Amino acid sequence: MTRPIKELKGFKKISLEPGQTQTVALDITPELLAFYDVNMKYVVEPGDFDILVGNSSRDEDLQKVVLTVTG
Repeated sequence: MTRPIKELKGFKKISLEPGQTQTVALDITPELLAFYDVNMKYVVEPGDFDILVGNSSRDEDLQKVVLTVTG
């Protein structure tokens, strides 16, 4: 089954003053990675997931971490 190249799994809007920083945490749970397969079972397939973080969906705005799911 083909999945979209990018899927939004969470976001949090914050306001910062110039020069201010803030840590934001978003939980990536198995349920967020699951989808319905061809047999209509809700599954998380094993493999690597690119977790992209940034202020837009443009590739040049994103930082990437790889999450590996084992089966």
